[in-house]
Amino acid sequence: MEIKERFKGCLLGGAIGDALGYPVEFMSLNQIKHTYGQKGLTNLIINNNTAIISDDTQMTLFTADGLVLAYRSSSEQGVSLDVGSVTYQSYLRWLYTQTGEIKDDQLLQKTSDEQKDIENPFILDVKELHSRRAPGNTCLSALESGVMGTMENSINHSKGCGGVMRVAPVGLFLHKKPKAAFQIAAELAAITHGHPTGYLAAGAFAMIIAEILNDTSIKASINNAVEILKEYDGHKETLAAIQKAIELSLSDTSIEMAIREIGEGWIAEEALAIALYCALKETDFEKALVMSINHDGDSDSTGSICGNILGARLGLKRIPDKWIAVVELRTFIESMSDKLFEAYELQGKK
Repeated sequence: MEIKERFKGCLLGGAIGDALGYPVEFMSLNQIKHTYGQKGLTNLIINNNTAIISDDTQMTLFTADGLVLAYRSSSEQGVSLDVGSVTYQSYLRWLYTQTGEIKDDQLLQKTSDEQKDIENPFILDVKELHSRRAPGNTCLSALESGVMGTMENSINHSKGCGGVMRVAPVGLFLHKKPKAAFQIAAELAAITHGHPTGYLAAGAFAMIIAEILNDTSIKASINNAVEILKEYDGHKETLAAIQKAIELSLSDTSIEMAIREIGEGWIAEEALAIALYCALKETDFEKALVMSINHDGDSDSTGSICGNILGARLGLKRIPDKWIAVVELRTFIESMSDKLFEAYELQGKK
């Protein structure tokens, strides 16, 4: 399977999982069943021929945009790749789409590379990205502070899932360097989420995506990421959640009870663990995503992360056409995937 197809599978898979879970994000499982039947929500909710994405996919796209900009900047200027500060600028662009406020007007202008890129839309010209889709309060407040958080100098003590749900592009871009993917993803999550669990869950997730792209099984990818996770201070919560997901996936515990035991997904390690449990329990893309969103809690984030994982594993062709056809921003997501893949290829040639 071509790596390029798996880039698209990962990003579109995440967007589909996000869109599937978004309508039930704030509903309990009982409410979901009352509304959609005993099997819960099993298909995308379509409005005007479109399944709407949330802030999870929006921020994932701005992460991908930041990675591309960081690579292009380093190539043009002959300097080392500064992913953190460049992606921070991309996140400030996302903040502008949500609030209409920007502290540096230059961020609203196209870079020289973006001016040359006439084939793809400028990210700030995509009107759907200016819609507020329940953006996380931690992401908003951290970026509004004007201070870039880091792992060494935390901006807050949040371990919400807003850091982990957006970093799949890091695993794609750096899949030949899984340990680097872990570190960079953790750094990007720490921009807004200062608790070790908030950024280490992101690092583990990105490394799992990277390993999967290197044709490692999902379980082995998780195990490899766990070994690196153990090297970081403050890893115990994330490690315990991942281990619980693995154990439950091998048990006879019912799916409902297993996910309830893991948590609701509002915090980083729980969102990652629910997605991992579903990806381990069910290899069929559609069945796994349905499983990942029917629970109490943050259904769009767990669906998004699970979709990223299985999309990277299975590739675009194993994702149902009926879902690809209606997910919001499909064309833009594919173009962003192509840009990220092109940057990855060029980086490999340096």
